Amino acid sequence: MTHHNDTDVIRRLLTTPGRWAVVGLSTNTARAAYGVSEFVQARGNEIVPVHPSAPTVHGATGYATLADVPGDVDVVDVFVNSALAGAVVDEAIAVGARAVWLQLGVVDEDAAARAAAAGLDVVMDTCPIIEARRLGL
Repeated sequence: MTHHNDTDVIRRLLTTPGRWAVVGLSTNTARAAYGVSEFVQARGNEIVPVHPSAPTVHGATGYATLADVPGDVDVVDVFVNSALAGAVVDEAIAVGARAVWLQLGVVDEDAAARAAAAGLDVVMDTCPIIEARRLGL
């Protein structure tokens, strides 16, 4: 299994402020997406919640789908199960995202290959908090 987790890419994504669309982010504080998006936002990134109910989370307006998000997206952070991840990655490619980050436990090698072939940076099966700690960021 290839996981596309290039340390230089991870470091750049975690240290360069950008706009992160967080797919699966809701107001449920018990979900990993809630805490991770708060971490990403605290690092100077804009977060955009993407969830079918389109809630406002951490002060950021939510949208039902990636296609509904106005403007550019730098990173699509994927908090859906692996069976649904491929469709999210395809949406990320369609909206012109620059990277996809499939969270810890989210693995779809075919989707990762499609994203890489489309020129997106790919991080898979890890978490920004874990990676920031690992890299001392």
